[in-house]
Amino acid sequence: MFVALVVLVWVLALMLMTACSAVDLTSALAKTGVAANDKALLTLDGKPPLIIGHRGASGYLPEHTLEAYQLAITQGAEVIEPDLISSKDGVLIARHDPNLITSTDVASRPEFAGRKRVDWPVDGEKQTGWFAHDFTLAEIKTLGSVITDPERPQQNNGKFRVAKLQEIIDLVKTQSAKLGRTVLVYPETKNPSYHRDLGLPLEDKLIAALNAVGWNSRSAPVFVQSFEPGSLKEMRSKGLKTRMVQLVDGDDIDLKTGKITYAIPFDRPYDWRKSGDARLFADMVMPAGLAEIRTYADGIGVWKPYIVPVKGHIDAAGQLVDVDGDGQVDLRDATTQPPTALVAEAHRQGLFVHVFTFRNEKRRLASSYRGDPQAEYLQFFRLGVDGVFSEFPDTAVMARAIYLREGGC
Repeated sequence: MFVALVVLVWVLALMLMTACSAVDLTSALAKTGVAANDKALLTLDGKPPLIIGHRGASGYLPEHTLEAYQLAITQGAEVIEPDLISSKDGVLIARHDPNLITSTDVASRPEFAGRKRVDWPVDGEKQTGWFAHDFTLAEIKTLGSVITDPERPQQNNGKFRVAKLQEIIDLVKTQSAKLGRTVLVYPETKNPSYHRDLGLPLEDKLIAALNAVGWNSRSAPVFVQSFEPGSLKEMRSKGLKTRMVQLVDGDDIDLKTGKITYAIPFDRPYDWRKSGDARLFADMVMPAGLAEIRTYADGIGVWKPYIVPVKGHIDAAGQLVDVDGDGQVDLRDATTQPPTALVAEAHRQGLFVHVFTFRNEKRRLASSYRGDPQAEYLQFFRLGVDGVFSEFPDTAVMARAIYLREGGC
């Protein structure tokens, strides 16, 4: 019932907003008088930016479940994004964290109480919880997925199961055939060095899965991503020919300066840390860093502030101002700053640019957007980004429809 209601609201809103189809992109462009392969748009290939369902439609349903992926596809996302980790028996499953406490009901399951680990190291950070490598796939399948943001709908917690990679591939193939449009899958090797140290490497399993379905080519409906360059390089060396994406992260934003801050584990790729490479993620977005990425990947997936910085308001005493008077200083008290040249420089070097993560909650929006998530999408679309990771694909699709209408649609 909830999924059906969300879909109905999305369809009605889209009908009211635009007569253009945001899903049929070729048709939308044709109505503007622009060919689909033209260079009219500022994206690298001149085509409309992709809508990537971040962990599925995770703003509405528990992330990384088949139900969340299905909803993202129904809402018009061209791409769905699974983060891949491994079970104890070496099966690739979709979870954002090896620690299952963050997105499942494992903590409430007395039969697994004895498997709790305390101060367990993950990429240089100590965590407490239940970790996927201690559970077989069959055991993981008994867990219920939960939505990770307490401000989002909670009524579906525990109803849906953890998805494995093969199930996601099957869903994509079925939906592509049913809808008559290609749905792409965007798997990430999550914590690859961590898994390798456990004797559960991710790369060979992912390559095997893509080979089995005939998706090992540049034209395959696949992007493969990782925060660790070594993981991408290994897969390339082992014959993976799909498009690859280097992810670029950061820890937080210093609202006084507007600068991105860096702290473990969001300061540098973990394989760099292990090898003693002292560079930061920031080095990846410099011209030399982009040139290095171009040797093994086709694009970058970057955190939003690398493209549109944000900064808080400072009073005469040099302190941050609580502009909205809610008792805390956060993103809602900050304003966007002039965009960087990252998109243009990446495009100049032949790299496409995908951006994460777009969400609807007002607490996640700079004050410049006036609480309207579509305004944020529009700024990034107008800067020429090639795709956006969205947890609310319906909002992203509607914003893109407005963007296309700006060309006369």
